[in-house]
Amino acid sequence: MLMWREMPMEMGNGTTVQEFLLEGFPAVQHLGNILFLVHLLAYLASITGNAVIVTITCVDSQLQTPMYFFLSTFSVLECCFTSSVIPKLLVIFLLGRQTISFAACFIQGFIFLFLGASCFLLIAVMSLDRCVAISKPLHYPTIMNLRTCSLLVTACVALSFTLITGLMVKVSQLSFCGPHVIPHFFCDLGPLIHLSCSDTRSVEMLAFVLTLSILLTSFIITIIAYSSIVITIVQLPSAKERQKAFFTCSSHLIVLSLIYGSCVFIYVKPKQMNRLDSNREAALVNTVLTPLLNPVIYTLRNKQVHQALRRMMCRMKISK
Repeated sequence: MLMWREMPMEMGNGTTVQEFLLEGFPAVQHLGNILFLVHLLAYLASITGNAVIVTITCVDSQLQTPMYFFLSTFSVLECCFTSSVIPKLLVIFLLGRQTISFAACFIQGFIFLFLGASCFLLIAVMSLDRCVAISKPLHYPTIMNLRTCSLLVTACVALSFTLITGLMVKVSQLSFCGPHVIPHFFCDLGPLIHLSCSDTRSVEMLAFVLTLSILLTSFIITIIAYSSIVITIVQLPSAKERQKAFFTCSSHLIVLSLIYGSCVFIYVKPKQMNRLDSNREAALVNTVLTPLLNPVIYTLRNKQVHQALRRMMCRMKISK
């Protein structure tokens, strides 16, 4: 972080620029108040939904299982992920373009990518957890014990931190000669690279390889896990059980397709300067829509969670 603070951006005329300008959505800025209210409500709903998941998982002993351990960890990551960009977006909707310091821009970019990569790897782990639970229910408690779950989460976070730190260090070593206007609502990787006056081919290729590796690894593991789940579901004797399981899997896959699709559109292309304008709209899917849907799809529709919420409400009434 100190390295970024000591790296002023040299403009073409020799003056030092200490900040970037986040452009936001100039074409719809006249609707700023309405967009502010819509995104504020979506943000608060997302934070509330994820906070409820974390709270009931911690206080209800019946939800202290591997599945809810992963879901609560995912909720914490989602809260931090959205909070890294949405507050700045809300300010942009209210006041228009916003400045962000050089150091703060790189810190925001790092946090966003690090948490995003951690979420993708954790999605793969969650898929494997469900696969083991459905395909091998008798061995599930032994395979997915607390130590294994903790190691898997730690591995996701550590791997993401290592990969994204290396990438952002490479990006921070580029020269920035102006302009300093970022055509986005946060400091995303593509717009940052596009602003550099250095030869960015090696950095672009590194970003492409890393993002493709993370997305592809997560996607392949998820597809294999869900394929195994579907095979198991087909063999269920009860038609009602099959219908219920397929409904759950299909809702999960809809959310996953939104997440993977938008990220592939934004990041998996060798030339990061292409389609920067459309990247803003795609980024809203990841930062606003899917964090809002995830608590509903993964947890809040679950009967166990409904029962846990009722137990928690009863305890609160009794304590009063």
